[in-house]
Amino acid sequence: MARRIAAGAAYGGGSIGLLGVAAVGVVLAEVQLAKRNVGGGVAPLPPGADGLYGRSFAGPEPGPGPLRLALLGDSTAAGQGVRRAGQTPGALLASGLAAVAERPVVLRNVALPGARSDDLERQVSLLLASPTGPPDVCVIMIGANDVTHRMPATQSVRLLAAAVRRLRTAGAEVVVGTCPDLGTIEPVYQPLRWMARRASRQLAAAQTIVVVEQGGRTVSLGDLLGPEFAANPREMFGADNYHPSAEGYATAAMAVLPTVCAVLGVWPETDRLEPDRHEDMLPVAKAAAEAAREAGTEVTGARAPWALLKHRRRRRLPETAAPEPAPSTEEAHRP
Repeated sequence: MARRIAAGAAYGGGSIGLLGVAAVGVVLAEVQLAKRNVGGGVAPLPPGADGLYGRSFAGPEPGPGPLRLALLGDSTAAGQGVRRAGQTPGALLASGLAAVAERPVVLRNVALPGARSDDLERQVSLLLASPTGPPDVCVIMIGANDVTHRMPATQSVRLLAAAVRRLRTAGAEVVVGTCPDLGTIEPVYQPLRWMARRASRQLAAAQTIVVVEQGGRTVSLGDLLGPEFAANPREMFGADNYHPSAEGYATAAMAVLPTVCAVLGVWPETDRLEPDRHEDMLPVAKAAAEAAREAGTEVTGARAPWALLKHRRRRRLPETAAPEPAPSTEEAHRP
């Protein structure tokens, strides 16, 4: 199914239906129930986390300037649901990258709560219009709103592929956190939970196929990266029962960080495949399907049509404080 969706995106195909007519009435009733239950609390607007991280790594000796990290996507990328800037995924990734690379990191987050894949063109344009040039690495988290708003999957992945292609052409590395598993949302009941999970995983796998084709890497977010969500939903979800809590964002960032570091060549780990960790080289579509089933799995392109399936060893994230004031253009390039 993921291969069909990706092919439909490449050749302009329409949507691929997931539901039969007989199920529509039941699903509509479940959707209304879910709408009453999800979002019952109040999710605070995402705090601004843009700025310079790891300033202590800027030594007195001349050296390379700060790494530039950008986040694009929806409310998950923006960090909606937490109240402190240091709890957002952007701040966690920036501080983690600074600690691993031992270099300062400038973070810019253009993600928009509620965004779907059709907003990526605007977000990419904002980044590429910056006078400092394209970021060194971009992290995109998108897809959940495409599923909930019933955007055709072929259109969704076509828009994502276009965004990744523009960023890669501009010289930025790209890591995509694929569509999370909406079947983990606690107030959603069967059969809608099963259908949400199926649609989410199919979209995630199709996203992986098109991103790898454009030279990016993906990390499957699945159930937002770990059994913690199923075991501790009250702790891992925020006040509105939909967006992640601070603990949830930390779990997500911890899984994405190794790939962000690896794509920049600063992750202290070999690229040798480890069979005991279920790492393998597989056809892209098969690797995408495997990744969609197991959260935290990285997929990166090898020689077409093959891809590497990796489960990178994670390290504990450093304690994250609020970002330091954003540097000026001159300061950002000062050794």
